[in-house]
Amino acid sequence: MRLVSSAENSSLDWKAQYGYIEDIDDDRGYTAGIIGFCSGTGDMLKLVQLYTRREPHNVLAKYLPALRKVNGTDSHKGLGRRFVRDWKKAAKDPAFQRAQNDERDRVYFDPAVKQAEKDGLRALGQFVYYDAMVMHGPGGDRLSFGGIRKSALAKAKPPARGGDEAAYLNAFLDARKKAMKAEEAHEDTSRVDTMQRVFLRNRNLDLKPPLTWKVYGDKYTIKK
Repeated sequence: MRLVSSAENSSLDWKAQYGYIEDIDDDRGYTAGIIGFCSGTGDMLKLVQLYTRREPHNVLAKYLPALRKVNGTDSHKGLGRRFVRDWKKAAKDPAFQRAQNDERDRVYFDPAVKQAEKDGLRALGQFVYYDAMVMHGPGGDRLSFGGIRKSALAKAKPPARGGDEAAYLNAFLDARKKAMKAEEAHEDTSRVDTMQRVFLRNRNLDLKPPLTWKVYGDKYTIKK
């Protein structure tokens, strides 16, 4: 989470990101929370639905009709400044924080780690998959996680199929960069170039600290 937060929020303090919300001009509407739930891609809607099932009278429940309408678009209709204000207010609620954690795990973290384990990848590979899942989504098209993995498999075998782990991860990162460059909002590939490839070049396949890297020019260190 600290590694991803350095790229997503320019901070290692991922727990401070529950209230993060802005439109980053990537045609996905609002991006918010600990892994960037988006109003235009459906995962923000599912998050607020989960929160509302658990806490029916929460401050975000009234926005569910608007979130349904803007799903699939970059529209702010029915949301706007009041929604931004109420998101930040909800972020102080432990129930909303738990909902964010649970949706992160269900949609992104658990599927990424499970697939990485099936492919025979250690901690670095699991992180590489998770970071790709967060940015590109779990779909199967060429710009989503499934498509990126498919492109990598066409170039190299993962360890579970008898391949070299580092060679496969390099192929995956090559495919990831192509997907990033295909979208203007993601064309800065430093989270691959100056973070993930650094760990890979150092053969730190178990992600053992200390870890030092840069993202978007900023330097970070995790000592333990």
